[in-house]
Amino acid sequence: MQKKLLVVKSGDDFFPAGRDGPAPFIAKFNSESETTLVRNEFRSLTWAASILGAQEVTSFRLGQVENEIALVVERFDRTPEGSKLRLEDFAQILAKPRGAKYDGKYASSYEEVAEVIKRHSSRPIIDLDKLFRRLIVFAALANCDAHLKNFSLLEDKDGLRLSPVYDVLNTALYENLDRNFGLSLLGKVRNIEELNGALFRQFGVAIGLQERAVELALRDLKKQIDKNPIKVPDGEPPDGFISRFAEVVRNQCLRLFEE
Repeated sequence: MQKKLLVVKSGDDFFPAGRDGPAPFIAKFNSESETTLVRNEFRSLTWAASILGAQEVTSFRLGQVENEIALVVERFDRTPEGSKLRLEDFAQILAKPRGAKYDGKYASSYEEVAEVIKRHSSRPIIDLDKLFRRLIVFAALANCDAHLKNFSLLEDKDGLRLSPVYDVLNTALYENLDRNFGLSLLGKVRNIEELNGALFRQFGVAIGLQERAVELALRDLKKQIDKNPIKVPDGEPPDGFISRFAEVVRNQCLRLFEE
C-alpha cells in the first residue's frame, strides 16, 4: 500500500493538512519496498500529459513533505474557493463491493466502464473517445492497475464528465506485480503483451465509436508519441530506471502501432 497524506501549500513548501479546513493537495510517497514509486508516477503522468494533452491529466508536481520527497497531486474535486465538487469513481457507480482484499475494483470490464459513460456523462461521445485514447496510453505505459477506482465522473457546469487522468504507473517495472491489464477487454483479461492495435480497433467499435473516430484517435496518438519519445540521459546504464522505463514503453508502442 502506498502512503498518502492530505497536504496544504505554504510558499513553495507542503505541510500536512489540519483536521479542519481545506486540503487541496494529496501527497503520495515511496513505500519501504518500492523506492521508485514517486519517480515512476511523475514520469508516467508527464508522458501521459505530453500525449493526451496537459488538460486531460491531473495537475501534479514533486515536493517535499516532512523531509520526504512526494508526488503532490492537486485535487480536481475542489473549487479554488475550497468547496467540494461531486465526484464518483466507477466502483461506487457500479456498486462493486470492496471485499476483504479490495478486489471489487477489478471485477469489471472496460466495456462496462464505457456503458457507465453512456448512461451518465453529459457528453458521452466525447468521453468515450477520451476513454479510448486513455486506454491506449495506459497500454503503452504498461499501466496494469487501471481499475474501476481509477476512473471517475466529475461534476462540472454542464453535468457529469470523465475526470482528468490520475493514478498512472508503469507497473511492468515491478516483478512482484502481474502483467494483466487492469480490467477485462473484449471478454477476457489480457496480458499487456496481448494488447495491439487490432484489439483496440475492435474495442473502439464495440463501445460505439465510429471507425473513422477510432482511426483518427490512433493516428493522433501515434503522432504525439513520435513527437514525444522518452529520452534516456547520457550515461544512464541499460539497467537504470529511465532506461528500463523507456524500453517498456518502446516495446508496448511497437505492438500497439505496428503497421
